Amino acid sequence: MEAIHWKIEGMTCSNCALTINKYLEKTGLGNVNVNLPGSEVSFELIGNRSEFEIKKGIEDLGYKVIEEASAAKEESRKKPINQFLRYLIICAPFTFLLLLPMLDKWVNLHWLMNPWLQLILCIPVYVTGMIFFGRSAWMSIRNGMPNMNVLVALGASAAFFYSLTGTIFRLGPQYAFYETAAAIITLIFLGNFLEDLSIRSTQKALDTLARAQKIIANMIAFDENHEEHIFPVDSSQLRSGDLILIKSGEQVPADAKILWGNISVNESIITGESLPVEKNPKDKLIGGSLVVDGTAKAQVTAAAKDSVLSGIINLVKKAQADRPPVQKLADRISAVFVPVVLIIAAITFALNYLFLHELTPALMRSIAVLVIACPCAMGLATPAAIAVGLGRAARSGILFRNAVSLESFKNIRQIVFDKTGTLTTGNLTLDHWQLVDPGTISEEDFKSIVYSLEKYSNHPIAICISKEWKSKNEVRWSKLDELKGLGIQAKTASGDEYLAGSYKLAAPYTNDEGHDVYVIRNGNLVGWIDLRDELRPEAGSVIKYLHSKQIRSVLLSGDRLSKCETIRTELGIDEVIAGQSPSQKLEQVARLNAVMPTAMVGDGINDAPALAKAAVGISISDASHIAMQTADVVLMSGGLKKLPEALGLGKHTYLTIGQNLFWAFIYNIIAIPVASIGLLTPAVGALAMGLSDVVLLFNSTRLFVKKVK
Repeated sequence: MEAIHWKIEGMTCSNCALTINKYLEKTGLGNVNVNLPGSEVSFELIGNRSEFEIKKGIEDLGYKVIEEASAAKEESRKKPINQFLRYLIICAPFTFLLLLPMLDKWVNLHWLMNPWLQLILCIPVYVTGMIFFGRSAWMSIRNGMPNMNVLVALGASAAFFYSLTGTIFRLGPQYAFYETAAAIITLIFLGNFLEDLSIRSTQKALDTLARAQKIIANMIAFDENHEEHIFPVDSSQLRSGDLILIKSGEQVPADAKILWGNISVNESIITGESLPVEKNPKDKLIGGSLVVDGTAKAQVTAAAKDSVLSGIINLVKKAQADRPPVQKLADRISAVFVPVVLIIAAITFALNYLFLHELTPALMRSIAVLVIACPCAMGLATPAAIAVGLGRAARSGILFRNAVSLESFKNIRQIVFDKTGTLTTGNLTLDHWQLVDPGTISEEDFKSIVYSLEKYSNHPIAICISKEWKSKNEVRWSKLDELKGLGIQAKTASGDEYLAGSYKLAAPYTNDEGHDVYVIRNGNLVGWIDLRDELRPEAGSVIKYLHSKQIRSVLLSGDRLSKCETIRTELGIDEVIAGQSPSQKLEQVARLNAVMPTAMVGDGINDAPALAKAAVGISISDASHIAMQTADVVLMSGGLKKLPEALGLGKHTYLTIGQNLFWAFIYNIIAIPVASIGLLTPAVGALAMGLSDVVLLFNSTRLFVKKVK
């Protein structure tokens, strides 16, 4: 299946997004995602559907498809004037002249009251409005998904043709409402312009990340005489294996590995950490980070589209396009909103005419109902808040893989922590070791045997021991097996059998379970090793924060109970579950999650099954693709200190969604009846409708600066 990603021009409201989403799903495409804030769609082609066919279908709905390559070229050019601002500039002068007679108490503007002159002034506004609203309305009706522009086009047309009839048949000034038609169109263009600016502001964090990808790089090449040449290239042209020169003050143009030089790098755009990190030869660099000091030559390890930064951007875009459960009700209401408003407008006209026996006020009130109703607010409530929440999280070094996990944080009452590498730094050091009977084996032989066993394991304990006791006198094994969750088993050519591992492995040979690694030879315990793992400096404050929010903490570890209890005492953790294998961790998380909604924090790789089982899986990781694919949430900065912010952002984003939905519903519930009884003119209704979305978007953008923890 081929994955397609397009920018969509003209997708200006939630009804637009719903229309496109409905069309793509009806066409039978896979993994359909419509991102309103980003004006993007992505999907997978299934069967014999062609790109041309899908593109034509979307354009038949009234939108313009811009493919990725074209979108990149468009972004590099000078941006044209905003389409709504362009329409507003055209319409505003004519509308201003039409509204001037309202000042006739202070200025003699009687000449502007001529209905034929008002018709001439209104025609450019009405035609401009119909080019946009009328065309969009017709397309939406034709495709069975009437949008907000149907209401605008009907309201403006009713006022225009009512006035035109009065002008042609000379029915008098009570039939002249050209200023109403013009004001509806102009004020809604104003509202759309402000709304468009607000939506763009919700994308500013993601735009900052995207801009960091597009920079000029210093590429190194060699001629036939092996002389080095440096020339500038666009970072998007870099490929894996290319050589680049990075100097102080420059951005790292792509993911790379240092070949020569020592530099200090600010990775805050990726991890949220502002303190520079020292990088030396063989260290990895993340594209988009900033070189604070030094110069280095590096080899590109990933093209722009495969970089860590690109992965982050794509992950955030995908999450933005998700529709969490809270949005589904709003989507269902938005889908039937326009037909319901049309019915309410018709009932308003009929009842007002029945009781007032006057055509003009009945028509004006029904027009006011049409233009004050706002289906967009309900559709924008969730995407706007999610766009801001995910954008802020990405800038802070927190990645949410989907919008559902962002919402799920509101229910979390318990968090399970892995021990090694999560609550502790994972930097183990040898604390103490001892031989059971020094007469049976020398210290050097003991160290050589242990090194020869542990060098084959990637477990942190094994890495620590093999680093400390590295030896040239290696034991050659005829057979070696790693026993998952237990240790290492090996046999020499002469038939001697060795085991090195946890107490579970050594239990048949000793009752002393107080050590980290036991070494057994031919069924006899020959020695043991203890290690020390330091706690993360932020672990204590994070646990205190959780307790202040009435969130239980659980330590779930494969380590022995005595060590886990020591950590529990130091940090004040509520519960300890020790000595668990990976499969047992999975069972424990399932049990805890059944009692109350539970999140788990782990390394994102070894704890993958348990992370997947938790209500929210949280990975502490170093910006790796593996970690991104493992957990629901990735704390990129490599520590626990971002956990309170991740929890806070999840809860406050959901709170903002709730506030937005409340505003959207209450606005329509109050505004439509008020308009139907004549307390609002159509022009005021048009302004109120345009500004209602702006209020909602302003509330969403508060998440950028709001204190969340």
